[in-house]
Amino acid sequence: MATSFSIRNSDAAGISVLALEGFLDAHTAPQFEEAIQKEVAAGRRNIAVDCAQLTYISSAGLGVFMSFIEEIRDAGGDIKICAVIPKVLQVFEILGFQSLFDIVADVPAAQAKFAAGPREG
Repeated sequence: MATSFSIRNSDAAGISVLALEGFLDAHTAPQFEEAIQKEVAAGRRNIAVDCAQLTYISSAGLGVFMSFIEEIRDAGGDIKICAVIPKVLQVFEILGFQSLFDIVADVPAAQAKFAAGPREG
């Protein structure tokens, strides 16, 4: 059975929004990695990842977040994780992502965090 996964890219007041849908696993992680790489290559450093429609994440998907965060922060940007469903949020929490990333309620909350300035921590 092939896993279903898609990414919608949009802009919200100068913030790149990547809306993930479906299963983010070893088969689909390269698609997510490519989407973030395109944002970085285009000079966009403030990225909100909307997880409202993300129903599953594996270690490969988590690895994509980790592989870009240092580069993006070194360039003065950040990745905010938004609208995570409880099942996926539990995975983030088990692995301590809430201490590394801002995990917020929705895209407007991410916009407010970006507007407030760099993440402390």
